[in-house]
Amino acid sequence: MQGKTLPAGLRRETLAVRTALPPSQWGENSEALFLTSGFVQPDSETSARRFANPQEGFTYARTSNPTVTSFELRLAAMEGTDAAIATSTGMAAILLLCMGVLKAGDHVVCSRSVFGSTLNLFAKEFGKFGVETTFVSQTELPEWQQALKANTKLLFAETPTNPLTDVCDIRALAELAHGAGALLCVDNCFCSPALQRPTELGADFVIHSGTKYLDGQGRVMAGAICSSARWINEVFAPIVRTAGMTLSPFNAWVVLKGLETLDIRMRQQCANALAVAQFLESHPNVTRVYYPGLESHPQHALAMRQQSGLGGAVVAFDVKGGDPASLRANAFKVIDSAQVMSIATNLGDTKTIASHSATTSHGRLSEQQRQAAGIGQGLIRVAVGLEHPLDIQDDLLRGLEQL
Repeated sequence: MQGKTLPAGLRRETLAVRTALPPSQWGENSEALFLTSGFVQPDSETSARRFANPQEGFTYARTSNPTVTSFELRLAAMEGTDAAIATSTGMAAILLLCMGVLKAGDHVVCSRSVFGSTLNLFAKEFGKFGVETTFVSQTELPEWQQALKANTKLLFAETPTNPLTDVCDIRALAELAHGAGALLCVDNCFCSPALQRPTELGADFVIHSGTKYLDGQGRVMAGAICSSARWINEVFAPIVRTAGMTLSPFNAWVVLKGLETLDIRMRQQCANALAVAQFLESHPNVTRVYYPGLESHPQHALAMRQQSGLGGAVVAFDVKGGDPASLRANAFKVIDSAQVMSIATNLGDTKTIASHSATTSHGRLSEQQRQAAGIGQGLIRVAVGLEHPLDIQDDLLRGLEQL
């Protein structure tokens, strides 16, 4: 199934608005939402052919749906990949990746700075099935090199990381992986294709949590893998049909429409985040700010090359304090004093969200795991939205001035 015929060479912003399946016979300008679990077949022969080859047509919503397909076509076009496959959540996309690429006895090298649920998926869940994972520093390439084994099948990183915004060198990791006969997957949640396209730097797979910036307004859950047509159609699609981590048509439609404004939202949110990061860096009650757009960030130059010259929309910072208990109390005071920001754990929303990573996104990790990932009790993550940056700064001041 192919999308609407468009001229070659269109830019990402145009692809984000125009890539989709052709309209129905009614000629709708906004892509239609197909809420149906089944599709009527014209005859038994066509039905048999389509069930044998799902790329030829729609049969059952667990296999494919026109709205979901339009989302997949649009995201793939924006990422610059042959194809994409949608899943119910971002974590479901990582699960699908592992199910398609790994088997018992395989080895994974993964950044220890990835999202807490990703750490648990590799270390606990897939560990039960005989897949070994070695966790290494996000930014130290020699650690990745030393961790490689004869049975290493996958290198996995997210860049920037959640919440400390560590940036890895995608091209260097791709060369390392391919030299060892392994594959590289990059979680592109923080940047989205508006800022960064990992496959252009050599990555084999790109993971998305559509729940974040792709939707952009905190409405639905969604995920996706972007890769070559062979991986999508021959490996991942059969698993989705069997295992059922299917994206609902409604959620696909919401994220499909969210993609149309992704570039313009990301540019403004990055500008707002930079202003907030610069403000925090100058405040005496803040001991450190983590934001790739700041020159003080250890991977600033790399981030500017990989991320279209923008730092992203997530800022993390450490508040001052003494022992872990006082650090946590101070972090809570800053967060709880907010009158504009939302206290939540999502990110990528138009509304600015503040969270305490040690007790939320990384709360299920052991203290040893949190320490290894650099997640202290005084750390606050701010996912900057579209409010005026001065209002966000004033909101942070309400708590910072009390410390």
